[in-house]
Amino acid sequence: MIHPDRRHLVRTREMLAQDMGMSMGTFRNKRPYTQPGFPAPISAAGARTLLWDGEQTDAFLAGETVPALPPADGPGVLLDRQEAAAELGVTPRTWDGYATDPRLHAHLVDIHGVDHWPRGAVQAFRDSRPGKAAASGRPKGSSDAVPRGELRDRISALLDAEPAVTIADIQHATGAAYATVQRALTELRGERTATLMTTDPTLSFEQAASRLGYPPALHRGIQSAMQRKTTGP
Repeated sequence: MIHPDRRHLVRTREMLAQDMGMSMGTFRNKRPYTQPGFPAPISAAGARTLLWDGEQTDAFLAGETVPALPPADGPGVLLDRQEAAAELGVTPRTWDGYATDPRLHAHLVDIHGVDHWPRGAVQAFRDSRPGKAAASGRPKGSSDAVPRGELRDRISALLDAEPAVTIADIQHATGAAYATVQRALTELRGERTATLMTTDPTLSFEQAASRLGYPPALHRGIQSAMQRKTTGP
């Protein structure tokens, strides 16, 4: 997490290497940030790019007491990919699909090449998502968050990010009706499975669907969609 007033203090590995007068090769080999007492990264555990608070690292390198960071509890606090996903209770891969939504993209903050979003924007997106839907019809209180003409492309992007994405996940991201999402999602999975089987004719349907990451419980529906595509209604 990054306090909004401390963006200018954020340091990358490359910046730390320069602060220490090291080449990047030496920095990678010595990994000085692993020594006892070195300030912890301000990026989430498992983040692709590690970031540090420059005030903290400067103090450590000067042999001074490392200052504490201010509380990270306001709506302006910037969350990276893992932290934003955790805020919504989804996987980072599912978040990657959500992040394309205009309601989030408008608040995107690039910090040294790492995407961040204000916690308030993430929470607003979470609160704007429809609740659970009945087996048919639209989620209660939902609206056409994604125009119908763009819906298939959005579902395709979410499927790219998470092959096992659920109908509920997509409803939450798009505001579309359960039946509409179910039909489009099954058709897309069927089309992708058929394409893979054409590309590699040695694959059975089950092998192709599994290679694409589609849960076994969905295979029957995907196969039926493929057959309908071939034979017509």
